[in-house]
Amino acid sequence: MMTLEKFKEARATLSGVLLKTDLVYSKYFSQATGNNVYLKPENLQVTGAYKIRGAYYKISTLPEEQKRRGLITASAGNHAQGVAYAAQVSGIDATIVMPTTTPLMKVNRTKEYGANVILEGGSFDDAAACAMALSEERGLTYIPPFNDLTVATGQGTIAYEIFKDLPDTDIILVPIGGGGLAAGVATLSKLLNPNVRVIGVEPAGAACMLASVRAGKVVSLPKAETIADGVAVKTPGDLVFPYIQKYVDEILSIEDDELVDAFLDVMENHKMIVENAGLLSVAALHHLDAKGKNVVSLLSGGNMDVITMASLVQYGLINRGRVFTFSVLLPDRPGELLNVARIVAEQRGNIIKLDHNQFISINRQSAVELRVTLEAFGHEHKDAIMQALADGGYEARVVSSKSVYSC
Repeated sequence: MMTLEKFKEARATLSGVLLKTDLVYSKYFSQATGNNVYLKPENLQVTGAYKIRGAYYKISTLPEEQKRRGLITASAGNHAQGVAYAAQVSGIDATIVMPTTTPLMKVNRTKEYGANVILEGGSFDDAAACAMALSEERGLTYIPPFNDLTVATGQGTIAYEIFKDLPDTDIILVPIGGGGLAAGVATLSKLLNPNVRVIGVEPAGAACMLASVRAGKVVSLPKAETIADGVAVKTPGDLVFPYIQKYVDEILSIEDDELVDAFLDVMENHKMIVENAGLLSVAALHHLDAKGKNVVSLLSGGNMDVITMASLVQYGLINRGRVFTFSVLLPDRPGELLNVARIVAEQRGNIIKLDHNQFISINRQSAVELRVTLEAFGHEHKDAIMQALADGGYEARVVSSKSVYSC
């Protein structure tokens, strides 16, 4: 069981291992939501995520014989790095099975900590099945990423730090994948303050815990599709599930588009990189039915590769109308391109890219297709530019996002 004594033991074991991740007050999110919002930046933790807590504590409790045989686990990245790091500092061999879809940065970081990495399957569940089979075959000790009460106890030590920094915390928002983090944080939070409200947050495309809570038992989703790869889990942990049922007050599901917006918000306003799974608790801020409360959003990790970052920035700017593309057919005569550019300039649009196709039609009155990608200040500014083009006699249309991405 997860008890206060076990949480105290975990806190003592992790002392000197963890980095301090003090709460960060967010003026931006506070003003946007009407609450006093604080961020718990576990993206700045050792190995870039909270997972080091559970992995290190779990390994510390193993008998020496199991340590000598070596460790194995399955992970989409953060637990992998936690286990690899803890094994390295403890002088233990570790094998990590990761889905083939795991970002390269997470794979490389895991290898840098000295672990043997095996890429297997297209999802966490596939990787976990492989790891369990190898555990039996090679006699390795399996370190569960979430469905283990000792691991969850280590993760739960976050609650000690939250209440130390903000004793009158009203609401804690916690990302949920398999449930270990939420179970640990919720259990200790309620032991420390029964009145605190703990809200779990899942991606809509992998809301296995929400489905299980509604069913009253652990259920499996047919698939897990979300950009939040760290929580792309089809089946939650059955051992931690009772703690979720008892201590988590509510579970919210978040669409992937909201994570894109949250990425830009955190990066622009707090200068931090937070991975999509860790952004669940930020996106959830806009779904709270509360005002004037002290709210803590747990940023669970920050391990994101630069290609994903670039995609998120691009998608986010387009979603907000800060980058868009329009297409317009022009007469094939000198000066038309210059005139369109003049209209855009008068509206203070900043052209990024031009695509001028002179062979779209044999009708010289509409023979040239011009595609223009430009920066704007938002949707209102975008609409003003489009209206100015219409007023100038041009039948321009905004090109869909998919077309923009393929440019």
